[in-house]
Parts: sequence; C-alpha cells; structure tokens
Amino acid sequence: MLHSHSLLWHYLWLAPDILQVALAVLLYRRGFYKAYPVFFAYLIYEAIETFTLYAVDVLPWTTAESYWRIFWVTLIIGGLVKFAVIGELLRHLTYSRSALAKAGDLTFACAGVGLTLLAVLVAAYTTPHNPHWLVAGALLLLQATYVVQCGLILFVFLLAAYFRLSWDRATFGIALGFSIVFCQHLASRAVEVSFALPENGIVFDLLNMATYHVCVLIWCYYLLVPRKKPAISAQPLPENNLAVWNRELERLLQK
Repeated sequence: MLHSHSLLWHYLWLAPDILQVALAVLLYRRGFYKAYPVFFAYLIYEAIETFTLYAVDVLPWTTAESYWRIFWVTLIIGGLVKFAVIGELLRHLTYSRSALAKAGDLTFACAGVGLTLLAVLVAAYTTPHNPHWLVAGALLLLQATYVVQCGLILFVFLLAAYFRLSWDRATFGIALGFSIVFCQHLASRAVEVSFALPENGIVFDLLNMATYHVCVLIWCYYLLVPRKKPAISAQPLPENNLAVWNRELERLLQK
C-alpha cells in the first residue's frame, strides 16, 4: 500500500464508481447508449480507470512510480474521453442547426489535439532528474486539462443561452454534473497552489472525490427519474363564452 488511508477515503474513492457502474447497467437496459454512446463509454471507462488506480494504490507490491505512470496514461485518455462527451452534449443541443454542430465538432477536435500536444510538452519540459517529476508533471497536466474542460463546458452553457437552445433533461443533467466537478476541482487546486497548502492536500483530495460523488448522484437523478408532468387544471370558461353558450342553448331549446 502506498499510503495509509481512512475509511472515508476508501468510500469516497470507490463508491461513486460503483454507483456509476450500476447507473451504466440501468441505462443500458433502457437503451440509453444509443442516444449517448460517448457518455455511456465514459461511464465504463471511468469506472475501469478508478478500479485500476485503486488496485495499484492498495496492493502491497506496487510502487509509487508505477502508480503515477499509470495515472499519466489514464489522465490523457480520460481527458480525451471527457472532451468527446462535451462534444456529444453540444451536438445534442445543436442537432437542429447544422452549422453550429459542425463548428462545435471542429472546436472539440482542436481541443483534443491541443490536449495531446500539451501532454507531450509537459513530459518533455518537466525535468526527469527531479525525483518528483512524475507527480509534478501529472498535477500540471491535470490542472491544464481542467482549465480547458471548464472553459468548454462554460462555452456550451453560454452558447445555449445566447441562441436560446432548448435543453433536454439528460443533456442538461450530464452537463450540470460535469460543470460542478470541473469548476470545483479547478478552484480547489488554485487555492491549494496559491496559498501553498501542500499539507492540506488530503483535504482537497477528499473534497474532489466528494464532489464527484455528488456529480454521479446528479446524473442518477436526471437520467433515471422521469420528469413530472405538470398537472393540467380545468380552466373556467370566460364569462363572455358562458354567455354565448347560454344564448345558443336557449335558441336550441326554443326550436
């Protein structure tokens, strides 16, 4: 085991992804993967990624170096998958406007290429002679990834507001969950770095995991709980309509 963790740590690390697997199974039975194949793939990939990193962390024969090397790989792949999910959300928003949909696909393709180049640059310019270069480079790439993802999800919300695009329940729920995770992680990392609080890193890690737990619960609510149909109350007819009805009835009765 690389570190001694509390029961809360283990719960917050595993519980969201266990719940995510259950969510994926229920959505598969409903045929959800046909409408949102990228997000469905993300649910599966994220669970596999978490279980892999957890196993590397808790197994006694693993090393810190092997953990962080695997973390690098999962970070790059996971970042690309998240970009694809945001692109899928944008396509659902702009399905009736082909020009906006094409522009959105181009934007997210460029973002994916940019992320890959960023990973290469971080790997190239992080000093390998530093014994902590794997950790420092991974955290730098993680921060840069969240900056781009936070900007993209904000772009989606602003685009929807500006063009008055209508959200369907699933698209809004997925976007809401991701936006909370991106913004919270970016803010907590900025506070940790700005105020030089490395000793409180465990607190921020727990906060990040708890936020993702909330995110998965949001997805469960929006994707599994059907929207309540508003009750249609009987509206009384206006007095002028009643007068017309009364007059016509009198005319019919007199015949």
